[in-house]
Amino acid sequence: MTYATVMVSLALDQPNEARLQVAGELAERFEAALIGVAAARFAPPLYFADGAAAQSLIDQEEASIKTRLADLEAQFRAATQNRGGRAEWRSAMDFPARFVLAQARCADIIVSGGHSPAFSDAFALASPKDLVMQAGRPLLVVPDRINWLDLRSVLVAWKDTPESRRAVAAALPMMRKARNVAVVEIPEQGDDRSAMVAGVTDVAAWLARHGITATARVPDIAGREATAMRLERIAGDVGAGLIVAGAYGHSRFRELILGGVTEYLVTQSSRCVLLSH
Repeated sequence: MTYATVMVSLALDQPNEARLQVAGELAERFEAALIGVAAARFAPPLYFADGAAAQSLIDQEEASIKTRLADLEAQFRAATQNRGGRAEWRSAMDFPARFVLAQARCADIIVSGGHSPAFSDAFALASPKDLVMQAGRPLLVVPDRINWLDLRSVLVAWKDTPESRRAVAAALPMMRKARNVAVVEIPEQGDDRSAMVAGVTDVAAWLARHGITATARVPDIAGREATAMRLERIAGDVGAGLIVAGAYGHSRFRELILGGVTEYLVTQSSRCVLLSH
């Protein structure tokens, strides 16, 4: 398995440099085609207008969106002009998530920026939450502060769910390039730790059959420390530049209301994260 087509989702009025850099590196490493995608729509104002005034406002805003989409294309072209391989641009006046999800049919992996819990504009931004839930493709979330794709050490945040299994399979090409891979499952109160050890050992053995040497680890059950914080600490200990995880192991409703590991992984700003649902 490899990545033949990498898709990068860009956003209006947001930093795009990090995701462009990582998507370009990913395409180069796997000799993949690179497709840039972006979309936006005019957000209706909260006040009412009618007649010529309303149409004038709509025309102005749509012209502004077209200009900013053209600026994004220019940024994409500039970021890819010195890279080998084929680069393609796609954009539209549409809801960003809807447009990106439609284009995902031609990609092996989608690269997106991180997501601030305080900002979500469906008219200008394709949220990584929507993309990972609906794209049917793995999503690589790139925090804005990242300036390269560090694959020297990879942490697999394992949980014995279909989402985790799909995520690990999707990350195989990246893990083959890593020096160190650690498969870690964080136990909670009431978990059967011996069963978890058997599970991560199986995953490490499966990776070995794919030519990837991995260690298996289940830390002791802690007190009140949150799973996300324990995961962050272990990622720091192993120097992970990439975390691989299944997305929304519980219902999405529970994740959105209560937070959780997926919410943390999407919003953290230290490491790239490969998610699959």
